[in-house]
Amino acid sequence: MASAAATDRQADILRPSGQKALLIDGKKISEIVLAEVAAEAKALTAKGLKPGLAVILVGDNPASQVYVRSKSKAAQACGFHSVQYDLPDSVSETELLARVDRLNSDPAIHGILIQLPLPSAIHATRVLERVSPLKDVDGFHPFNAGLLSIGDLERALVPCTPAGSMLLLERAAAALGAEISGADAVVVGRSNIVGKPMAQLLLSRNATVTIAHSRSRDLKAIVGRADIVVAAVGRPEMIRGEWIKDGAMVVDVGINRVPGQGLDAQGRPKTRLVGDVAFGPALERAGAITPVPGGVGPMTIAMLMANTLRAAKLSRGLS
Repeated sequence: MASAAATDRQADILRPSGQKALLIDGKKISEIVLAEVAAEAKALTAKGLKPGLAVILVGDNPASQVYVRSKSKAAQACGFHSVQYDLPDSVSETELLARVDRLNSDPAIHGILIQLPLPSAIHATRVLERVSPLKDVDGFHPFNAGLLSIGDLERALVPCTPAGSMLLLERAAAALGAEISGADAVVVGRSNIVGKPMAQLLLSRNATVTIAHSRSRDLKAIVGRADIVVAAVGRPEMIRGEWIKDGAMVVDVGINRVPGQGLDAQGRPKTRLVGDVAFGPALERAGAITPVPGGVGPMTIAMLMANTLRAAKLSRGLS
């Protein structure tokens, strides 16, 4: 059980929703993480170690441009050495690999991020695996995936979305006086980016973990027994609110754009964002739940900054 003091410290992190569930405020928690990263980066810089992050963007995908701007802005706010390479769609795979090689050998760069998706002519896996595992702040390299799979969290760079989701769960558990250790956890989704690493993180905290997916038989029953539900399947409101066990902690990783009501200022049909969990009904059953937007999303960039800081420290043998 969490102490009263620990629960009190969570009061400004989890805000009551007016329903049974508490809302896990990912935006506020991400701000706390970023402030901690910035403070430690400042201290490291004073000792001659300035964390460096390089972001490579290929093409002019509008969504990718927005994400990259957000990442670069966060890196600068944290006091990092931040560089961004905007490359045209016409860049060859050979040229892109050469750019990665140069960054791998640059001592001022501790983290390298390749913004996805890449043009179809480029073999994305080959490019991602070219990044040095020590600078793989996305946590996608097979070396880091292997470290995570054997439970070596001291050396692994963990994918940012699962890492952020785990932090949200820890805060929720503390606020509710719940335990992750021994809990029955279900991860709905089996991707290499979220589902599988999320399951490994939960295992490292001694949860009993089930990985379910869109083809699981009787998904309702699987979800219904879980103390912890992490939804990362990429289907809008696939997890029904009435499936949620009373008092369960729910982390909704899904971000799905669906039709809204009416027209926008340009006369186009409005859209809205929903998660993989039917949020309204889930509020009536869950103990704590992440909203969409404002839950897991902000944590991804915050954990990218934390990974960059960690990579810089590991480069000097610091814990």
